[in-house]
Amino acid sequence: MKKLFFQMVAGFVSMLVLNAAMAAERGTPEQAVALVKSAITYMKANGKEKALAEFNNPNGKFKDRDLYIFVVDFNGMALAQGANPKIAGKNVIELRDGDGKYFVKSYIHLAREKGQGWTDFRWVNPVSSALEQKSVYVEKYEDMVVGSGVYKSAN
Repeated sequence: MKKLFFQMVAGFVSMLVLNAAMAAERGTPEQAVALVKSAITYMKANGKEKALAEFNNPNGKFKDRDLYIFVVDFNGMALAQGANPKIAGKNVIELRDGDGKYFVKSYIHLAREKGQGWTDFRWVNPVSSALEQKSVYVEKYEDMVVGSGVYKSAN
């Protein structure tokens, strides 16, 4: 009986450690906000062209686990997309999420009307490759929307 108890405790502790490790693989809302602010500061200091190149670099300083920078102009043209740089140069205004929501239109509207804020939609997590709930933080900078988001686990 004592052995069974210790095995159960060991299993519970292992489960807690695994959950903590999985959580560490995900960015936090505070980290997403900080990444956006850092990206805007970088753009101001280095210029738009150099900044967009760095944001599109999947191994660059603006990619951390499942956090990355994306930039669109107010017409929906993707200027940078850290998880998939092939999207840069394409108009993404009509993209819909897994539930049919026009999420690009949503965060462009948010940035135009309020200057910054959070919006939710479902998108593929570049780390897990699963369709997950995502909350993105966006800020208006000049004629662009700069954003980053966090994926919410189903657990």
